[in-house]
Amino acid sequence: MAELRVTETKLKGLFMIDLVVNADSRGSFREAFQAEKLEALGLPHLGPVQWNISANTRRGILRGIHAEPWDKYIHIIHGRAFVAFVDLRVDSATYGQHVTAELDPTRAMFVSRGFGNSYQALEDNTIYGYLVNAHWKPGLTYPAVHYADPDAAIQWPLPVGPDDVSEKDQKNPTMRAAFPEQFMA
Repeated sequence: MAELRVTETKLKGLFMIDLVVNADSRGSFREAFQAEKLEALGLPHLGPVQWNISANTRRGILRGIHAEPWDKYIHIIHGRAFVAFVDLRVDSATYGQHVTAELDPTRAMFVSRGFGNSYQALEDNTIYGYLVNAHWKPGLTYPAVHYADPDAAIQWPLPVGPDDVSEKDQKNPTMRAAFPEQFMA
């Protein structure tokens, strides 16, 4: 029988979670999030206060790179997504480095605050859900970086068209513009 696994990535505070999925001819069942089990495997306590769901009608939709001030537990409810996380913690030894992965309903990610996160839907009707431990506040601006930032150098698996990214995300700054002190020699 498969077992729940938590693995920290090369970036401290960013974890991959392999979920247990029980499937038969009727469909499947999975515990998408179970705090006690995940904490026993080394994840920090999340204490979710908000659940967000992003439905993506077609493959190729790209969202991010956003670095909100909260921890996040990401789970693909339906479909598949290519995810990319950039360390935007200015005091981190791995600032500017990124990790990418493919997520489907069998995998989840725990993302500590300070990471920029983004994803590209790999299938039509991909549903991307995430729990967070702080409330979104209208009118506040959160750090964001352009998805095609040359310093982040994320290799998106699908071509990115003008209708695949929101107008807001198209206007996100580069890391050099958002965090100039990190690039001074």
